[in-house]
Amino acid sequence: MIPLIGHLYRDKNVVTTVYGQSIINRSVIEILKSHKFVRQLKESGLTVRDTFPILEALSGMSLAPCRIDIGKLATGYNSSDRQQSVADYIRRELGDLATSGQPAAASGQDVVLYGFGRIGRLMARILIERAGGGVGLNLKAIVVRKGKAENDLQKRASLLRRDSVHGSFRGTITVDEDNERIYANGLGIQVIYVNSPSSVDYTRYGIKDAIIVDNTGVWRDEAGLGQHLECKGVSKVLLTAPGKGNLKNIVYGVNHHDIDPEDNIISAASCTTNAITPVLKAIHDQYGVVNGHVETVHSYTNDQNLIDNYHKGSRRGRSAALNMVITETGAAKAVAKALPELKGKLTGSAIRVPTPNVSLAILNLNLGQTTTLEALNAYLRDTSLYSSLQKQVDFVNSTEVVSSDFVGNRKAGIVDSKATIVDDNRCVLYVWYDNEYGYSCQVNRILRQISGVNYPIVPA
Repeated sequence: MIPLIGHLYRDKNVVTTVYGQSIINRSVIEILKSHKFVRQLKESGLTVRDTFPILEALSGMSLAPCRIDIGKLATGYNSSDRQQSVADYIRRELGDLATSGQPAAASGQDVVLYGFGRIGRLMARILIERAGGGVGLNLKAIVVRKGKAENDLQKRASLLRRDSVHGSFRGTITVDEDNERIYANGLGIQVIYVNSPSSVDYTRYGIKDAIIVDNTGVWRDEAGLGQHLECKGVSKVLLTAPGKGNLKNIVYGVNHHDIDPEDNIISAASCTTNAITPVLKAIHDQYGVVNGHVETVHSYTNDQNLIDNYHKGSRRGRSAALNMVITETGAAKAVAKALPELKGKLTGSAIRVPTPNVSLAILNLNLGQTTTLEALNAYLRDTSLYSSLQKQVDFVNSTEVVSSDFVGNRKAGIVDSKATIVDDNRCVLYVWYDNEYGYSCQVNRILRQISGVNYPIVPA
């Protein structure tokens, strides 16, 4: 299966998944686990014997770029009358995608990461993993300030190579000191040292019409981020933090359709806003949200102090590794920017806790109608499997899961069904989220949207 998966991705730009879980660049064990995962959600389960014929048939077809869920296709075929061949069934499901064979654009979209911290390095990993045949998102450069260490470039590469939370980089990384480049799995990434966002000529490095992903959080309004647009070789800017002023705050899956071609600066909102908004949308669409309170139990971040020291923010000066710290969050109010129908209906607060990654949002909601625990959980499970929010909402059905189980989860938020509480028209939902990696995946989805490399999903 692995060579077929790679062939479809590299040669045809076809992304294959199993019930929403990507199987590109995965090991044998990981592919088997993605199949076993289906048994938690569907009684019939799924095996590689079911999906292998689907891959075989797809590899022999002339396909247009798309995302194909071979798990759902296999389940659909097994539940059909099976009077037609696997290939004929797939052709019917894919429609024009199986006959057009239109290749992807000859050249992809150039991307530059401005800032190389937690989100910047995870974005680099995602972009490198999905480099494919070079017709999608192409990471061309990272932009940083010159550090005080003499071996600055080696240190940048080392931070990309090793991560205490997310583990080692999958592949090889080498450094070209003379040309100030990092090579990751053969992909050349220019390292550009500057002190100001408006002082770079990207065309000097062969970069054109690039999307700048600003990971610094230093500039969050149109005037500050607009400095990037003054540079040669830049077409758009994407902020990985809540935007201020009139900037559109986009939560992919909820309001990404609000992005217009003429929008040159866009915000990807915050990790918490991305975690809770898709679940809130699902609940509001089905039951109506009258009002509620959002409490986030959030892992500490680099903004806090390791030990007690001066900090301009209240309480954040106290040791992040030793204390639970009550602080503010704008996530509840920010939901309204992506989901206007909930404006003024939510309050929110946050507690920072001594864990390095993965956070938990507790949604205490008053609904517009009564429901039951079973009905609410069944609805959220189906949302995670079959709805347009499949990439944003995940669902877990275990009494033993804890925060570390969700490190590396690509969904924006994961509903913990065993913790759900329902009382008449009130409910309490517990939503886990990898506030680093899950959020970075959401940013990547916006990148694909604004660059025009977001391909159709099959089955729809």
